[in-house]
Amino acid sequence: MKFLLHNNVGTNELSVSGDDYKYLIKVRRHKAGDLIAFRSRERLGEEYRYRLERTDGRNAYFSLQSHHQALCENERPLHIGWCLVDPKTIEKTLPMLTELGVHKITFIHCRRSQQNFRLDFERFERIMESSIMQCGRTSVIELCESPNISTFLKNNPEAVILDFGGEVLGRDEVIDTVVIGCEGGFDESERKLFSDYRVRLFPSPMILRSETAAVAIVSRLL
Repeated sequence: MKFLLHNNVGTNELSVSGDDYKYLIKVRRHKAGDLIAFRSRERLGEEYRYRLERTDGRNAYFSLQSHHQALCENERPLHIGWCLVDPKTIEKTLPMLTELGVHKITFIHCRRSQQNFRLDFERFERIMESSIMQCGRTSVIELCESPNISTFLKNNPEAVILDFGGEVLGRDEVIDTVVIGCEGGFDESERKLFSDYRVRLFPSPMILRSETAAVAIVSRLL
């Protein structure tokens, strides 16, 4: 764990209880005198160092020792247009995309996406918060939705589409926005929209699942 999120960060004293207490004291086995890094959700770029003063079996009590700016971000932002897949799949993949440094994800309601899927952005936020505490990143991924492929491409004219039939993705190719299909790929009516955009094929002889493609392309581009 690189830091812990806490609502009262910045005060001279703070206390920790519940699951955070169990993690710090029972799992990490911190003792009096140890320094722990804390951050607030509103000011993720600022790190506060607190010293563990004492515990009483249910709570841990800390005193502020230092405060400084400490950013941890990728130099180049990457935007993924991800055609909607099962939210359970998204939940499993979000920690990896967070750790890899993806800047933004737009979930696109494409023709082959199941229409009954509902996105729980609050749950996604909690998952990303757990991930940044572990990896040290000082922001969460920006999440939004687009009603269809056409709207997304109009709003992101520089987008590159990951699909069969395109040129093999070059190792040094610079891409800021990439579109990834859902399970089953793109509908033919959607492919007709791609004529004015770069279409690239991931350099692998295997067919990748949507979430595998997302992690693979991000790893290659960043």
